Amino acid sequence: MLPQEILSLLTLFCVLRASGSALEEDNDYDLMYVNLDNEIEAPAPGTEDTASCDCQREHTEWDKLFIMLENSQMKENMMLQAVDELPKVDLQTLRAELTQLTTNLASSFAATLDKVTSHIVSQVEQVLLRTRDQAEEAKRLRESEQGKVLEHVLQLSHNLSMKLGWLESAWLGRAEEQETALQQDKLDATRGDNLLLNSLWKELQQTRAELKVSQQWAAQHLLPAGCETAILFPMRSKKIFGSVHPTAGMTLHSFTACIWIRVTEALDKTIVFSYGTKFNPYEIQLYLRRDSAVLVVGGGQHKVAAQNAVIPGKWVHLCGTWSSENGSAALWVQGELAASALDIASAHTVPDGGILQIGQEKNGCCVGGGFDEALAFSGKLTGFNLWDRVLSAPEITAQSGEGACGTRGNVVGWGVTEVLPYGGAQYVS
Repeated sequence: MLPQEILSLLTLFCVLRASGSALEEDNDYDLMYVNLDNEIEAPAPGTEDTASCDCQREHTEWDKLFIMLENSQMKENMMLQAVDELPKVDLQTLRAELTQLTTNLASSFAATLDKVTSHIVSQVEQVLLRTRDQAEEAKRLRESEQGKVLEHVLQLSHNLSMKLGWLESAWLGRAEEQETALQQDKLDATRGDNLLLNSLWKELQQTRAELKVSQQWAAQHLLPAGCETAILFPMRSKKIFGSVHPTAGMTLHSFTACIWIRVTEALDKTIVFSYGTKFNPYEIQLYLRRDSAVLVVGGGQHKVAAQNAVIPGKWVHLCGTWSSENGSAALWVQGELAASALDIASAHTVPDGGILQIGQEKNGCCVGGGFDEALAFSGKLTGFNLWDRVLSAPEITAQSGEGACGTRGNVVGWGVTEVLPYGGAQYVS
């Protein structure tokens, strides 16, 4: 060999020797004999003792090195196996804990939900009971007030009947006395009769005045016959109005609109109800002008007016009719024809898709349209109905009689069609 190769072998031998010495001193490893050649040779005759002796010989450095490597490999495999099994055990434990936690949370949440639901149901039931009690109390008060009014009217009527009967009896008795008295006595009796009759006449006039005042008071505080509710507009305001949502479409070739009103005060233009679109805000209007009622169809230039139709503070029934066939329009007051005209928006069709309101109009006073306080209605109204045809005269007259609010229009029916009050307007009874 070359000197350099010999030097390398010596160096390797020294390293292995040192490793073998270190292994001999380490008690953690159990050294085993490994036959590197994997061969077993049969001992020659007479050499058994020699072989037994060879088995007890010390391991070489190579043997110890390979044993150390095998033991290291074995421990590494055991550690890897233990590390691989550890996450599985932890995951199973964690899964069991999560399952238990989920079960506990679900039961706790269910119990809490049942408790909250029971509390809410209890509160709602209490509110419903209070609301029902309040409604019953209001109904009892209303019936009591109406009963008092009727009792007052009946008492006045009874007093009047008694006074009239007393007058009749006195008159008959005095007439009989006149027949049996002397002429002079007749003259004196005539003077006394005149004084008595004058006194009775004054008392009769006073009774009639009291009865009239009572009837007026009852008419102001009670709704029209057959009407249970009305909408109160407490003052003129651009924020106070009612929005009507028709039951059927508003595409009209003819119509009849009827309503009961009791206005507090009517100005130059006080809107009762109005229907308009974004192209024409004045398709249909019924408004008051002082003591007059005005019906507009298709625009301000197409209108009919009834004079002396409204008295502030008194209930009045108004009906307006129109037909596009010949442009005929009419206004009815208290069931009687008050005004009529022809060529009012002839051949015109009232389009659908507009806004129907009571007590205000969506006009052109502002940019984009708006409400005007000067046009607002103040007072009460009820029995608003709208038909898509012209009613006959008997049908219109019946609207102002007994049970007026019992008849309902097929486009807008009072008590059936939704009418929403805004800004302080409210239902009253």
